[in-house]
Amino acid sequence: MNAPAPRRLRIVLVTDAWTPQVNGVVITLLELVRRLRDDGHDVRVIEPGAFRRYPCPGYREIELAWRPYAGVAKALHEARADAIHIATEGPLGGAARRWCLRHGQRFTTAFHTRFPEVLAQALRVPLSWGYAAFRRFHAPSSGVMVPSEGMRRLLEQRRFAGLRPWSHGVDLGLFQPVAGADLGLPRPVWLYVGRVSYEKNLDAFLGLKLPGTKVVYGVGPLLSSLRERHRNVVWRGVVPRHELPAIYSAADAFVFPGRAETFGLVMLEALACGTPVAAYPVAGPLDVVGDSDGGVLHDDLGHAAMAASQVPREAARRRAQSFDWDRVAQQFIEHLVPAHPGAMTAAATASPAAAPSAAG
Repeated sequence: MNAPAPRRLRIVLVTDAWTPQVNGVVITLLELVRRLRDDGHDVRVIEPGAFRRYPCPGYREIELAWRPYAGVAKALHEARADAIHIATEGPLGGAARRWCLRHGQRFTTAFHTRFPEVLAQALRVPLSWGYAAFRRFHAPSSGVMVPSEGMRRLLEQRRFAGLRPWSHGVDLGLFQPVAGADLGLPRPVWLYVGRVSYEKNLDAFLGLKLPGTKVVYGVGPLLSSLRERHRNVVWRGVVPRHELPAIYSAADAFVFPGRAETFGLVMLEALACGTPVAAYPVAGPLDVVGDSDGGVLHDDLGHAAMAASQVPREAARRRAQSFDWDRVAQQFIEHLVPAHPGAMTAAATASPAAAPSAAG
């Protein structure tokens, strides 16, 4: 007897992070939505573009929805979703959470970014206050998806509950080695791609005494000050996504100085292009690079960079190939919960996230 066809779901994804923003969260969600739609699911995205917006304090290039509750409520009511996933803790995520609680709708959430650390560095908000606020946000969730084992352990220590492992993937068709790629700079080339912001710990990379050239691709609130202090660094801003494989491929090593990451998608993109990664042995790098031979993790970042530049490029690519997006999308579906009785019944019985969270 043939197995029954998989249930096609009506899914609402609520996110404050969406295009034209450029960051790992946006890239992950765009790829997730594409994969889910390719699998036949009806995915509606509630994102800032449909709302009046204002610049995020401290990150003016990011626009947030202004007083979005009425619009979010209308969209959720009309969607009649089988499952609701709140991807971010911003104004849209907060409005969706509020609507779900008012109307008895269950939902899942995700912990994509360590915002308590960002608030601590940017605004001097005590770390314990930030985590308390985020714990309250996620408490009613029927499953909090976290992208790495390191983040799951950290959030458990912070008394979060209902945590569900949900790794990320990389587009191995787009991100692959580009033969002969060259940035026209003195080698070795040490590369960083990502936001130029408080939580990225970029001074740890920019201050290293390394031969060759340090290159940074990205923008953010610290760009002007860091560019002024580190004039020996080549600053290249933001480029179209399709140009990144050649940029990654042209580097001798990708140096990732972050100590407050939930995952670190750019590391995975670099590995997929055959570029070994140098990073600290902390959550994020431990999950992406781990004990593989695709990069070097060390408490001395300079040592890690020099050692990583000697790693065979085929080993880096091999590590990236273990992060399969098809598996990631299926895991996401398994973690969803029925928004209301009778919704996505078959998926609910199979999902380990089906029981409500009891976080406090």
